[in-house]
Formats: sequence, C-alpha cells, structure tokens
Amino acid sequence: MENQQNHEHEHGQEHEHEKHNSSNKTIMAIVAYILFFVPLLTEDKNDPFVHYHVKQGLALLIAAVVVSIFGTFVPIIGWILWFPLSIVIMILFIIGVVNAATGKQKPLPIIGKFGEGLKI
Repeated sequence: MENQQNHEHEHGQEHEHEKHNSSNKTIMAIVAYILFFVPLLTEDKNDPFVHYHVKQGLALLIAAVVVSIFGTFVPIIGWILWFPLSIVIMILFIIGVVNAATGKQKPLPIIGKFGEGLKI
C-alpha cells in the first residue's frame, strides 16, 4: 500500500514537472512576440514550439520595421498607409500571442510563411 502511494506521489510529481515545463515553454513562446531573442537565451531555445514562435516573432518585428520605414520616408502614400498598416501589425501581434498561449503552431497571416523560412 505504501509502495503504491509512493508511486502515485512520484507520478504526480512527474506530471507536475511536465505541466511546469509546458507552461514555461508557453511563456517563452509568448515572450518571443515581445522580444524575439529572449527565448534564445534560455534552455527552451531548442524546443520546436518555442523556436517556431521565435521565428514568427522575428518576422513580425521585420514587418513592423518595414512599415515604420515606409511610413516615415515615403511621402504622402507612406503617411496615409502607416496607420492602417500599424493596426495590421498589432492584429498580427495579438494573433501570434493567442496562438502561442493556446499551444498552436500556426503561421501568422500575410507574413507567417516568411517567418517559417527564417534560419535562426
């Protein structure tokens, strides 16, 4: 009986460790959309789920920089399109964070395929 309780206790600890490890990876995947390089500094950098979201986060950063440069340096058209394109970037950010938080590995609309092709 005591042996069975010890086994159940050990199994519970394993499950708790997996749960903690999984939640840590989810957090790192979410962080990838805020500062894409931070997960690369942790032990989760080799996890395929985290790595996928790091690449999506980097693609989003590149898109945001392109939109900002376009909006700053292209007269009239850039100025007009900057705000709607910035809203699109914000929506993509939200989609990425929701995908990471719900454990999905889905490419972001518009830029996701570019992100999948990045070599990091």
